[in-house]
Amino acid sequence: MAKELSEPKSRFLRACRRLPVDATPIWLMRQAGRYMPEYRALREKHSMLDLIGSPELAAEVTLQPIEAFDLDAAIIFADILPPLIGMGLELEFVKGVGPVIHNPIKTTRDVDMLAAPPAEVHLSATLKAIEMVVRDLEPKGIPLIGFAGAPFTLASYAVEGGGSKDYARTKALMYSEPAAWKRLMDKLVTVQADYLVKQAQAGAAVLQVFDSWAGLALGREAYLRYAAPYNRKLFAMLAGTGVPVINFSTGTAGALKHLRAAGGDVIGVDWRVNLDEGWATIGHDVAVQGNLDPVALFAPPKEIEKRVADILRRAGGRPGHIFNLGHGILPETPVENVIAMVQTVHELSAR
Repeated sequence: MAKELSEPKSRFLRACRRLPVDATPIWLMRQAGRYMPEYRALREKHSMLDLIGSPELAAEVTLQPIEAFDLDAAIIFADILPPLIGMGLELEFVKGVGPVIHNPIKTTRDVDMLAAPPAEVHLSATLKAIEMVVRDLEPKGIPLIGFAGAPFTLASYAVEGGGSKDYARTKALMYSEPAAWKRLMDKLVTVQADYLVKQAQAGAAVLQVFDSWAGLALGREAYLRYAAPYNRKLFAMLAGTGVPVINFSTGTAGALKHLRAAGGDVIGVDWRVNLDEGWATIGHDVAVQGNLDPVALFAPPKEIEKRVADILRRAGGRPGHIFNLGHGILPETPVENVIAMVQTVHELSAR
């Protein structure tokens, strides 16, 4: 059932719908994570999957940055990869390595053996965590973001068995077995659409789709043929939720028009393109999110202020800008610089 589209009070939700705001809203990708000492303390006791698998712990981590910073939205603590577990893949987060799939897709039969269970079967902990966090945030007027990975990004992890520099195995399957590739992507669309819809039903006020690798792995023509159609399909399946959807990707500065065509109420812009140029290419009839280089947060406060001011200047006070980093916050980021950035965004954009 679609949510009621009444005019929101939250500046973040208002910006998603390109409504006037009193100050530019800000939240950060990976804002709940390793740069915060509170999070590191929990990670000393619990694995990544244990945190995600416990609604209480996931809710606690989600709220840590909300309690520490004056952010305009929370994002549920989870990861894009757990849906692959329900499909039959064995996921582990290995210290010093990152995510590892122990039984990656190697054959077309492996594709056909993948399951597509509903989200409540294997992802119920995240859905429960969303309900818990929303109950806590509602009195504060802070909305919660739910999220999932885009089909190509999940496919690359499933085929490569983890991260990759050249995506050779993924592209080999894509080029040599196009029918199997389509079956894989269709399954991922089904699983991700169901998961995102269930997150909205659990209380997420906004949904974000992370397409972290398609823009970096694929050339323009390959992107349009092997990734974009499935993104369009996914966004179309989310239209009935009635909540704004953010379409975020990296390395797609040369394909912003195609990104916009895939769908989304808000288009995320990474740091590789100037915000004003990117927004002009996307079109001013859609909201944008971005786009400070995450590494800029290692600079002195005056330099951070200068870079924040430049992005706000490029946004031009136009309704529909959500301040964020161009990708996730880095683990070594100084907490005091995050505080300074959030404060600077609000102060410089106050109307």
